[in-house]
Amino acid sequence: MGKITTEAWVLYAGEDPRKPSPGHLKKEEFSFSDITEFEVLAEPLYGCWEGNMTHALERRPVDICRQRGEEKAVIGNAGAVRILKTGSAVTSVKAGDYCIVFCNGVWDKFGYPEKILAYDAPNTMGVLAKQMKLHEKQVILIPENSEYTLQQWAGFSLRYITAWANWKLAYGCWRLQMTEEDCPAPFVWGWGGGVSIAELSLAQFSGCRVAMISSDDKRLKLIESMRIKPIDRRLFRNIDFDEAKYQTDPVYKKAYTESEEIFLELVKKNTMQLGVSIFIDYVGSPVIRATLRALARQAVVTTAGWKEGMKISSMRAIECIQRHIHVHTHYARYPQGRAAVRFAEDTGWLPQIDSEVYGWDNIPELAKNYADGKISAYYPIFQINKA
Repeated sequence: MGKITTEAWVLYAGEDPRKPSPGHLKKEEFSFSDITEFEVLAEPLYGCWEGNMTHALERRPVDICRQRGEEKAVIGNAGAVRILKTGSAVTSVKAGDYCIVFCNGVWDKFGYPEKILAYDAPNTMGVLAKQMKLHEKQVILIPENSEYTLQQWAGFSLRYITAWANWKLAYGCWRLQMTEEDCPAPFVWGWGGGVSIAELSLAQFSGCRVAMISSDDKRLKLIESMRIKPIDRRLFRNIDFDEAKYQTDPVYKKAYTESEEIFLELVKKNTMQLGVSIFIDYVGSPVIRATLRALARQAVVTTAGWKEGMKISSMRAIECIQRHIHVHTHYARYPQGRAAVRFAEDTGWLPQIDSEVYGWDNIPELAKNYADGKISAYYPIFQINKA
């Protein structure tokens, strides 16, 4: 089988697995085997910087190259591509088609993701390359003559599809306990980033009353422009919970308790004293205590990832008595991705892209700015090739 060589930003494995240090991207030639019968060769046009890319560079929680057993990897699992060539058995797309990346890297027999493309799935590559190969079920056709830009579809490809699959399950679980007659317009709150705001905007289509938490002025302005109620996190800035400090540091305990009380009063004020029906929590362990306390009875807390901590704890007796459902999902099945694309084209459910688009040579700068918290945009877009 022949080889294809292209230019890419490459991440190498860390030198010492016992003391992992952050990695960096190196621009160089990258070679991979030619496509097989079920694969396509694609030209990435635009990508969207994702949190998992920063996790990969920081080697947190793992060194993905060592986990995959590979010397180096090309990351980047959200983007819009143009198909250059297809394998002999490919039927879903053809050369010249524009597609989004569908980042299910390894799936089980039911199609649910086990590993993610260009992250922990071995022998997969991402959009930080001038050319890449993908399985035909790792691309979804963008509707012909789409009303929306390739930048929007790049931002859509990972976060909006994640939001689609997670919302469908979370809302379905909530409706199993609370009918339309019980509560026609549930209260849905979120904190996190691009997936959370995508999910809240999807909840609006179900008639939900939605609110989003942020501490960034630009984000709060965007949230309000989307008819989502903005909640300024700076009003309860000490909400991050640390069990050890809570037990041993009285100053910390006082500051945390005051912030939690402010937060819970805001929840009551904005939910008719009922609490949050569905809480979309992509932050994780620092806020899970506050999230659970903000829930109504028969409520759902839902996530498909974390931003600031993986481990959470709860009081099982309280969660049982309150009839709280905890929903965890991991990206989506291929039919869910296709359904999300159709819905987006029909309704305009796509991200707003109104910030700087980073060029190919400026991708390391984008990576640093994202890691340093200097990017307000929920969907940081970069260009790989000319569209």
